[in-house]
Amino acid sequence: MLLLMLFSSSNFLFFFITSDDQHWMAGRDHLKIAPDVRRALLHGDAVVALESTIISHGMPYPENLQTAREVEAIVRDNGAIPATIAILDGVPCIGLDDEQLERLAKLGKKAQKTARRDIPHIVAAHGNGATTVSATMFFASKVGIHVFVTGGIGGVHRHGEQTMDISSDLTELGRTPVAVVSAGVKSILDIPRTLEFLETQGVTVAAYKTHEFPAFFTESSGCKIPCRLDSPEDGARLIHANLNLGLGSGILIAVPISKDHSASGYTIESAIQKALEEAKHKNVIGNAVTPFVLARVNELTGGASLAANIALVKNNALVGAKIAAVLANLKRGFARSAL
Repeated sequence: MLLLMLFSSSNFLFFFITSDDQHWMAGRDHLKIAPDVRRALLHGDAVVALESTIISHGMPYPENLQTAREVEAIVRDNGAIPATIAILDGVPCIGLDDEQLERLAKLGKKAQKTARRDIPHIVAAHGNGATTVSATMFFASKVGIHVFVTGGIGGVHRHGEQTMDISSDLTELGRTPVAVVSAGVKSILDIPRTLEFLETQGVTVAAYKTHEFPAFFTESSGCKIPCRLDSPEDGARLIHANLNLGLGSGILIAVPISKDHSASGYTIESAIQKALEEAKHKNVIGNAVTPFVLARVNELTGGASLAANIALVKNNALVGAKIAAVLANLKRGFARSAL
């Protein structure tokens, strides 16, 4: 049995690697690490975490499986190893093989949507959980993965000042040193209040090749942010500085949807407003609002929103993988200079 010590944030994490080359144990938490992810982490190669809720709850089968495979391929083609994260039969898995991806895709909504708060229950019940942003960040950070690609993050819901409906994604960004590459925040949420909450949490918010914070389906939300990144190198340096300073908080890197798909954004935005009104009329509340609205928007737009969703996730994967590859090189150079 080999003892490995990895540096993560301000703490040392000890992993015991078992002889079957499949499992790592961090403290008392048992994690199953895919062999290629394990090797990449051991050698300091680039790894990109991917959530699994987008597979189980974000789109129907078989589009979800095809998209998951294509996103992983994009990550690999751009210099990083993909690590899709999920809980299967009560075991947190860091990296899924193709059989596991297909199983999750077929499970769909039978896999429980799993945020940080849900992890103990899913593990204790030996259940299947599709990780959201907060849970994916938690597991990624635990094994030393510092770049995570998703579609969009959660935020402060409309009228959140009254309902206190605020996504755990935001508090996770405030306490977990992982950079989240996303297309910003969906306009079904209160974007200005979301950015205010992130500021309160001490989260650096950056936009890729723009000063405008994107609103998922459209390139701009009308909110400007001061931190602009113009290249993967800029993104990697930002993450590296955050880690070296030991701030303990995450970073949100917002990548606008590509211009090829932003043209349909205004049509989608109109459908979102209609779906929100329908949700209010039908008294759809809490965490049921987002899936209801997204499903209704897909119906109203004849599938255009799903196509845009898939396109932006792929674009985020491209940018995130390139950032992770540069970051891995920066870490190697920093380690050599410290010797």
